[in-house]
Amino acid sequence: MPPIKITLVVGTRPEIIKMSPVIKECQARNLSFFLIHSNQHYTPALDAIIFEDLDIPHPRHNLRVGSGTHGTQTGKILMRIEKILMREKPDIVLVQGDTNTVLAGALAAKKLHIKIGHIEAGLRSYSAEMPEEINRVLADHCSDLMFAPTAKAKMALVREGLSPKKIILTGNTIVDAIRQNLPMAESRSKILHKFKLDRQKYFLSTFHRPENVDNKPKLKNILSALGEISKIFSWPIVCPIHPRTLKKIKEFSQAFPAGIQVVPPMGYLDFLMLESNAKLVLTDSGGIQEETCILNIPCVTLRDNTERPETILAGSNILAGTNSEAIRRCVDTMLQRNTNWQNPFGSGKAAAVIIDAILSKS
Repeated sequence: MPPIKITLVVGTRPEIIKMSPVIKECQARNLSFFLIHSNQHYTPALDAIIFEDLDIPHPRHNLRVGSGTHGTQTGKILMRIEKILMREKPDIVLVQGDTNTVLAGALAAKKLHIKIGHIEAGLRSYSAEMPEEINRVLADHCSDLMFAPTAKAKMALVREGLSPKKIILTGNTIVDAIRQNLPMAESRSKILHKFKLDRQKYFLSTFHRPENVDNKPKLKNILSALGEISKIFSWPIVCPIHPRTLKKIKEFSQAFPAGIQVVPPMGYLDFLMLESNAKLVLTDSGGIQEETCILNIPCVTLRDNTERPETILAGSNILAGTNSEAIRRCVDTMLQRNTNWQNPFGSGKAAAVIIDAILSKS
């Protein structure tokens, strides 16, 4: 059998993190592969240093797309990836998640009759208002192989009429990534000392989704809730600030309340150290809902829906929305829960299952 050539497409920090175990599995098996980075996340703090943190190769191709409207960003990525795929002629293109990069990468490959593998297939929020929902559904329906992280995700694909022969239950590569990187974070990171934090005596918060930060009342409610929570518990809330969030806070003439420790975006190992030692995390991130579940850290999600229902069923996560009082109540609820829930995202072997499936079906 001739050697297979694999293209891995990434564009954002979470994609790089979740794709890193697959990259390492390709390296371990001495497979022919290369990375395309759309640069949808384009600041060094958000993704450039992630390659060093994770000890993975830098991309062969960087599209330097940057920000823009959904149409502009997706169109630029589609045009630029198409040229690379025509030149490189890979056997399969792997995309991960639900970003504009994922949709553009899948469309480019589909139109060139190149096989597509969608990692983290089958996630559904059932909210068409989320651009990510549109991206993930379309990517799934383009794909030749759908790597579903959970049984729920697999069933969502089957219900949509997709062939079970194309769906592989893998577990989530974020489990692989945490198991590979948490020991490094514990040995290398000095972030707790830098910010003068005691383990289990601070909260961690991230929020960046447009539906939250582009909406002044919602953003104001989130900031108010964080201030009240810090005052009630007399603990700091550490908030690595996303550039979009900072921009909107300034634009809406808002301010961080007392007790919120605003810090710049940081590398993955430092963030993993902060996350794994927090008392509780408040976030609107999908990936962080998964990570906190795996790390046995309570999570309060600042959204009305989630494409990670497994975290709700496990008991690690609760949906608070953006009402200030509801957020405070949810924090109280989660702090009273036992944190010995079961991880629903697999054993940390997802990358090996994905590569086995690609090789067996090539």
